[in-house]
Amino acid sequence: MRTFSGIKPTGEATLGTLLGAVKNWLEYQGTDSYYCIVDLHAITVPQDPSVLRSRVLELAATFLAVGLDRDVNNIFVQSRVSEHSELAWILQCMCSFGELRRMTQFKDQQSKGKTVSVGLFTYPTLMAADILLYNTEVVPVGEDQRQHVELTRDIAQRFNAKYGDIFTIPSVLIKKAGARIRDLQDPTVKMSKSEDSSGTILLTDELSAIKKKIMRAVTDSEPELAYDPINRPGVSNLITIYAAIMNTPPENCVHLFTSYKDLKQAVATEVCNYLAPIKERYEALMADPAVLYSVLERGEKVARNSAQVTLERVKNVIGLS
Repeated sequence: MRTFSGIKPTGEATLGTLLGAVKNWLEYQGTDSYYCIVDLHAITVPQDPSVLRSRVLELAATFLAVGLDRDVNNIFVQSRVSEHSELAWILQCMCSFGELRRMTQFKDQQSKGKTVSVGLFTYPTLMAADILLYNTEVVPVGEDQRQHVELTRDIAQRFNAKYGDIFTIPSVLIKKAGARIRDLQDPTVKMSKSEDSSGTILLTDELSAIKKKIMRAVTDSEPELAYDPINRPGVSNLITIYAAIMNTPPENCVHLFTSYKDLKQAVATEVCNYLAPIKERYEALMADPAVLYSVLERGEKVARNSAQVTLERVKNVIGLS
């Protein structure tokens, strides 16, 4: 199946990014897999230019370090394929103001009283363009992106109904284990690249620091362990992390632990075992950026060739050719 997914280069890679996204991509590796560093999405909020460029390379190294095969997968930078921006404008003209206003990412930022850019408002149509350009069949993403993929499906179906079967209708794929890794200190929110890293496990953290963060993770005071993400988010988050690494449903893991300490020690051990070889490969790749540039250049060429075909078909049927 042809797959597409992407991640913004807006900070250091977290354990949540690895387990909630990149690890799941490994099941869909191949010449029909497109994995994108979505730097255009990143600039919906202000970015330091030099930092953004560095983050792009760091994310490419992360993709490869986790296990994406550089020889078969198409790994590329979004802004290097201009067809993404061109199709995004066309799709904006097929999408209503009301649809975009209902998107939770925009609503959340607006509700906090923050200044919201037009780019953040139209973000979902750019994501739709990302997906539809490659006749994508499956989009492996985190739970927080489900709504955007559903909008992509709606836009594609509307376009096809008017102009014929141009777009493939994609399906969203969300793995239950690791779908959303939570902050270790505030398990009511997603683990993210925030200024306060006490609850976030970063790929660049030392293994000793990672173990300390896990041992200090917030749980609860109930006498028995249980997997209940709504009512007991702290302990459930630790079980989710363990389950994602072990590739098993979290409900199957509860009986493996006799106490909170036992659970934390097991999670710390498995997380460190999982991250250690990834960290080693990541550091080697960052020490030789020529390899990363080569991978991104190859992916860009393949992506552009595919995207050009789709965009020309779109422009032809709507009267722009």
